Amino acid sequence: MKTILNETQISLTIKRLAHQILENHLDLTNTVIIGLQPRGLYLSDKIVEELKRSLPGKIVNYGILDITFYRDDVRREIKVPNKTDINFSIENKKVVLIDDVLYTGRTIRAALDALLDFGRPAKVELCVLIDRRFSRQLPIQPDYTGKVIDALISQKVKVLWKEKDAATEVIITE
Repeated sequence: MKTILNETQISLTIKRLAHQILENHLDLTNTVIIGLQPRGLYLSDKIVEELKRSLPGKIVNYGILDITFYRDDVRREIKVPNKTDINFSIENKKVVLIDDVLYTGRTIRAALDALLDFGRPAKVELCVLIDRRFSRQLPIQPDYTGKVIDALISQKVKVLWKEKDAATEVIITE
């Protein structure tokens, strides 16, 4: 096991990602933030907190999306669905999807399918903490990236959060 990012580095990276989003979406008027269940929520919660700190008094439209039944492996293994909570329209809005790790691209493909059930966005962008760029199976690339990791397919990249895992760090294991 090797630590790729420690808690301090993750905190700084989250601030940077939030500011990069603000650079492209100034006041978030026509922008919505969607965190992907289950593990993308920890990152999206923290990015939304940072956005709210940077824009006091502004409303940040923030929702969470479960993609369980949109996955292409849903028939192979039984999954327990999580909650989806999007209580606003995404029709003609700019959507920033947030997830912890971009690996094969299949989760994001499923998220795009699920998102269309809530309307037709004007644009969709992707924000990830970790991009495993050489493992892609679909032509999906992030717009905002915390760190790029070139890991072997046999290696696992895990993002741990204090709220769930008792520590906040990104590790790589064999």
